[in-house]
Amino acid sequence: MARHSKAEVHPKPQAARVRPAQSRAADLDRLIHEPVRLGIVSALAVNDTMTFNELKELLKTTDGNLSVHARKLEEGQYVACEKYFEGRVPKTEYRLTAAGRKALETYLDHMEALIRATRES
Repeated sequence: MARHSKAEVHPKPQAARVRPAQSRAADLDRLIHEPVRLGIVSALAVNDTMTFNELKELLKTTDGNLSVHARKLEEGQYVACEKYFEGRVPKTEYRLTAAGRKALETYLDHMEALIRATRES
């Protein structure tokens, strides 16, 4: 029977330490965290309503990109969408819901905590 020398003995791996900043980053709301969606929610937080074209111009994005991200926020009930006609021209208008405002506040709180934890380390 072969004997193992001390040099061959492998120490047990220690559990990885999760730093506070890393755990806070994991808590971020992924629905809002994506840049275009964060832009939409932020813009609507300071404007009662915005049209599709206003958001598109502000965020410098394409129709398709804005449409996909706005729909995800609608599905998450963070924004509400109203479609109507102004004369013969179709309009799409968005507003932030109460759930969306709360989600943004929570997201900003998490980001501030992450920034503080990072600066303190």
